[in-house]
Amino acid sequence: MSTRRVGLVGATAIGVGSMLGAGVFVVWGPAASLAGALLPAAVLVAGLVALLNAGSTAQLAAVHPVAGGAYAYGRAELGAWPGFLAGAGFVLGKTASVAAVALAIGRYLAPDHAALVATAAIIASWLLNSRGVTRTAGAAVVLASVVVAVLVAAVYAIAAAGPADAAFLGIVGPEGGAVPGVVGGVLAAAALVFFAFAGYARIATLGEEVSRPARTIPWAIAGALVVALTAYLLLSLALPARLGEGLVTSTAPIADAVDGTWLPVPLVTFAAVAAAAGSLLALTAGVGRTAMAMAREGDLPRALARANGRGVPALAEGLSGLVAIGLVWVGSLTFVIAMSSFAVLLYYAVAGAAAFRAAGAGHLEGWRMPRAASASGAVLCVLLMIALPWPALVAAVATLALAAAVRMAATRASSR
Repeated sequence: MSTRRVGLVGATAIGVGSMLGAGVFVVWGPAASLAGALLPAAVLVAGLVALLNAGSTAQLAAVHPVAGGAYAYGRAELGAWPGFLAGAGFVLGKTASVAAVALAIGRYLAPDHAALVATAAIIASWLLNSRGVTRTAGAAVVLASVVVAVLVAAVYAIAAAGPADAAFLGIVGPEGGAVPGVVGGVLAAAALVFFAFAGYARIATLGEEVSRPARTIPWAIAGALVVALTAYLLLSLALPARLGEGLVTSTAPIADAVDGTWLPVPLVTFAAVAAAAGSLLALTAGVGRTAMAMAREGDLPRALARANGRGVPALAEGLSGLVAIGLVWVGSLTFVIAMSSFAVLLYYAVAGAAAFRAAGAGHLEGWRMPRAASASGAVLCVLLMIALPWPALVAAVATLALAAAVRMAATRASSR
């Protein structure tokens, strides 16, 4: 029997904690290298895409209050293959997110040995999750409160200190992206910044755990987005003013920006590591649960549906962890974030298409977002996907194609 225990505050805090922990401390350098002085514009574009897709997700969660997010919505509204693409996108995107968040821990704790620290963090997260240790809603409230307080203090400290390097960043377009010039740079940067917004997907996957999901999930997503957008917009203005072109090469931009102000750098480091660690636990658990659900439906090998004595899909989480460790060692932070963004944007493109289909079929209940908004969200997701640098785009497409081949092979085997 399902037990619904998480309320509005807890669900909102889980979303805020997932967003702030997943990107706010690491995304700025890679995004600034693409958008330059137009970094705030990239944040606004990413926020718009997140808002449109949040509306689609909220509507679908109200009529499909089950775990799985767009994987479940895609299967219900569009069919097995769109649902599979959403699920595979989620698993790939969040696996890459595990690598990026682990690298954040490494960059803030030991910049010269970031990959080694990141590897240890991923292994520790897997060990904790395999023993049933997860981040609770109560812990998420405390963690989100601490991170928001530190970020507010950081923005205030940076503003009070004044610009240390007032030089404007040059506009740098994406290397090999499909959209050229300044527009391409802003769109590619927006796709990277979207990585930092994507934590609200965690709220949608709580469909079977929240109380009154039809009311709680939409309000929790909206509240988490408002908090995150405000924080990101302020940082996109403050960090370039403080660091100038040094933002592009900074391994710990918020810590570097507060250096020399009244705010202690160790406090920022603590907040960054705590937020990333909490996010790492949530991401590891989320990937495992989605992979287990897909395996039960026959979309992934059945072996991944096995759970240990504590009900944890340890094999699925372990394989995801191995892939994340590989990404830590072979990919740059920009590559890892871009790969995550591509896959997660695919997830939300399916959600937007599912909401568009559900509205047309009369499946939605209560408050409804215009169908055009759902369609716009899906189209914008695709536009941001193709604007990303080619190396990450090709790697993500190849991985998803391999997953599709595995699904087809598994389907043929089960039909014999």
